[in-house]
Amino acid sequence: MISNIPGFNIFTTMKKALYLFFALAVSSASAQQAATGNTAKYPPLVNYTAEQDHQQMMKQLGIKALRPGPSGDEKAPNYANYDEALANPYPNLPELLKLKNGKKVTTPAQWWNQRWPEIVEDFEREVFGRVPQKIPQVTWKTLIAEREYVGWIPVNAKQLVGQVDNSEYPLLEVNIAMTVVTPANAKGPVPVLMMFSRSALPAPAQPPKESLEKINAALKELLVKTDPSLKAVFEQYPAYNPITATNPTFGPPPAGDPPPVQQLLAAGWGYVLIEPGSIQADNGAGLTKGIIGLVNKGQPRKPDDWGALRAWAWGASRGLDYLETDPTIDAKHVGIEGVSRFGKAALVAQAFDQRFFMGLNGSSGEGGAKLHRRNFGEAVESLTSSGENHWMAGNFLKYGASQATFGSKTANDIPVDAHQLIALCAPRPTFISYGIPEQGDAKWLDQQGSYMATVAAGPVFKLLGATDLGVGYDYKTAKMPGVNVSLLDGHLAWRQHDGGHTDAPNFKYFIPWANKMIKQNSGTGAKQ
Repeated sequence: MISNIPGFNIFTTMKKALYLFFALAVSSASAQQAATGNTAKYPPLVNYTAEQDHQQMMKQLGIKALRPGPSGDEKAPNYANYDEALANPYPNLPELLKLKNGKKVTTPAQWWNQRWPEIVEDFEREVFGRVPQKIPQVTWKTLIAEREYVGWIPVNAKQLVGQVDNSEYPLLEVNIAMTVVTPANAKGPVPVLMMFSRSALPAPAQPPKESLEKINAALKELLVKTDPSLKAVFEQYPAYNPITATNPTFGPPPAGDPPPVQQLLAAGWGYVLIEPGSIQADNGAGLTKGIIGLVNKGQPRKPDDWGALRAWAWGASRGLDYLETDPTIDAKHVGIEGVSRFGKAALVAQAFDQRFFMGLNGSSGEGGAKLHRRNFGEAVESLTSSGENHWMAGNFLKYGASQATFGSKTANDIPVDAHQLIALCAPRPTFISYGIPEQGDAKWLDQQGSYMATVAAGPVFKLLGATDLGVGYDYKTAKMPGVNVSLLDGHLAWRQHDGGHTDAPNFKYFIPWANKMIKQNSGTGAKQ
């Protein structure tokens, strides 16, 4: 989404390049200092490839062979299934409102005190992994704070870094990158939507004309020293300057919907960009680094350790910690948003942190809103491959095993499924968004399977005093509404837009829906 924000220019690029150079220099210096210090008391950092990490986890679990995931190649023997007649080999989902001892859950108190902890335990142990009990503190620092414009709208923009205490393992550093943007003319605290995205200021303030002239003169002199032949070029084109000011344009807006961040600001909201890669790398080779590696002191994971989805969600919660200290933010009404793998992370963040008031979950597919038990497009075996298993707990590999000391397991052996993940968000407003395959939101994501999960989550919303989709709870026969048909009357919402692999076309529906939810203050059975 950030690519849609106007205001990026050469000066911005150079400013960022210089900042990045400085940050890398400082990071390198501190890493060298740690490396040359007394490192004997710290276990050496293990550097695995993604495949090596995958293999060591299989060994820990006693897995000899995994089933290959489905292929996107139509000519492959294991081409993904897209036949609805074959899509539900395990039609019965795990019970949502029944305790493990067989007793039915009929009150909010039973849900929060008994069933909710059971479901959370299963997800933590078998699917996403556990956040460690002892985890370092995060200290937030403001790097840049300035007045900027997003389109016509004046904003206050801050770029922050969340420095994770690495005193117990100084061989690694974790610095969470986050940007906070709020409307400058707001008369009080504003709701915000936190989005998993690259952390970047929308339109960094530029120096005045006189200062820019000094910068250009100094830059020309430096360039000529580096390459004397450039002197002739500058003499031939004396009016040319390497850096030019970018004047804000106030002409008619382009056709189509404004970028999502402009829509949020125009509605009186703020937005937050939190960078997942600054929390945890999006690959298996990074599991001994990032926040997971820092807590594990550079060692490989154990089977129930957290994966990247849970780590990204943890980082979002630390960002929310900061927002609760910012007087310009209405911290009681902070939403969480993401698309694709970050849609999975957004759903996990909302499910596990009750402070997130609402969620916009975009095209999350397998591991997100899609049912694990569906055989349609991406499958459990996709997530147990070396390319994706870093998102999940190591234990999740068991459900792709064809040969192991424990035999074999399938998706039907997973004690929980996506409807229960969505239910963990209840009674808070939860918006499930998808696009269409014709525009790039591939069938691989299984929009129908995600709709079934959303329907199946409804009873918990109802139990907790919130409103569900309003279509009943028979997920086995539930059929998706048509494209661009909105189910937005309840706290649980669904909409499939006519765009691609993005949730941007749904923002103009999400914002008024979310405003309505804020006015209602969502849910009578919310956890206190």
